[in-house]
Amino acid sequence: MINIKKAGGWLHRRAENIAALMLAIMFFAFIVQVVFRYVFNFPIGSASEITIIMWLWVVLWGAAFVLREEEEIRFDIVYGMAGKRTRLVMTAISALALIVIYGMSLPAAWDYVMFMKVQKSSYLGIRYDGLYFIYIIFSVAVIARYVWIFYAAIRGRSVRGLSAPNEIE
Repeated sequence: MINIKKAGGWLHRRAENIAALMLAIMFFAFIVQVVFRYVFNFPIGSASEITIIMWLWVVLWGAAFVLREEEEIRFDIVYGMAGKRTRLVMTAISALALIVIYGMSLPAAWDYVMFMKVQKSSYLGIRYDGLYFIYIIFSVAVIARYVWIFYAAIRGRSVRGLSAPNEIE
């Protein structure tokens, strides 16, 4: 039988590896772009395009698979002052709202991304549906994450990072 925690940890590390690879590609393309523009006085658009594509992908990939719940930025003054039961209710309500919002927007996002197959990037000629498909992956991952958070909240369990700092889990 597969240990789910162990498999999840392994998958999380691979997601971090992919994000690091995208950052390395983005950095290398940026350096190539600077060298060609300012040393050789020959700007190349493909390096700029790679940098922009990698930035888009690393932000959405990271938010979907690398960023842990406790690492997200929150304004939690009211949340931190509330008791455990109130925090669980607030968590369940916000998770349900996000599930509904992302769920309702997913079909329109899918249609738009699939429509973008008619355009290609300027220098590399990559179809836009392939470039922007990361948003669909991101949306599905966010929905799955908040389904898990909602389920934990209605079962009365805190999700790491959503509990008050002095609360012991």
